[in-house]
Amino acid sequence: MLSSPSFAASFTHRGRRISYREHGSGPRVVVLAHGLLMDSRMYTRLAPALAARGHRVITVDLPGHGDSDQPHDMTAYSMQQYGRDVIALLDHLGLTQAVVGGTSLGANVALEVAVLAPSRVRALVLEMPVLENALPAAAGAFVPLALALRISRGAMGVVAALARRIPRTYFLVDLMIDFIRRDPAASLAVLDGLIFGRVAPPIEERRALHHPTLVIGHPSDPIHPFSDADRIARELANAQLVTASSILEWRRRPERLDQVLAQFLDEVWLPQVVAA
Repeated sequence: MLSSPSFAASFTHRGRRISYREHGSGPRVVVLAHGLLMDSRMYTRLAPALAARGHRVITVDLPGHGDSDQPHDMTAYSMQQYGRDVIALLDHLGLTQAVVGGTSLGANVALEVAVLAPSRVRALVLEMPVLENALPAAAGAFVPLALALRISRGAMGVVAALARRIPRTYFLVDLMIDFIRRDPAASLAVLDGLIFGRVAPPIEERRALHHPTLVIGHPSDPIHPFSDADRIARELANAQLVTASSILEWRRRPERLDQVLAQFLDEVWLPQVVAA
């Protein structure tokens, strides 16, 4: 099955533009949110692959990222607000329900969506969720990064302007340098907003979720420890855990994990049987 061409669009929520891209068409909708300080282009390969299997895939640029508005005010950013932004996207598209998923930041945002509007979520796809076990390593990485951005914002602005002139070429290379291309003031605001807010819904709210959930965990990644993936898979009543060989597997050799996700999506979109 061939997917229909993708197209980019946007809408306004809370007075700010939120951009998204659609791949494919049909009633089986998947919404994917990206990682921290990245954007929807991280799904350049996955979204078309899912669309070719008959899914309508929506990849969103969360505020402060990609082509969405990037205010320099830290109060514009929080996990819960990102959850509300994704729900606003569902409203804008007239979707009563979708599979919601994401990577790292995006995985945590998907959890927030499920907590805020459980009936709008058909299932969850959580790659590299960031929970309590990750907090020391995440703080050790992102607090110094925020400090460095605060101190060298002017110089980073010059570097970002130069980096934006580099043509996009190879998928993995672009993923690595997209951070350098970013507006450093927006990056600082995003980091400040998230560092001083909650990382994920509290345990009691997570345990109340009963959505079918696919959790993908990676070994040897301190910011996204496998123990967090294992933890959320145990907390959620209807979750299955898949172990990736590394953080690069889905980027360099995606076939196995693409197939795992495709099978999971086929199952969750089967007609639901209502007990008499």
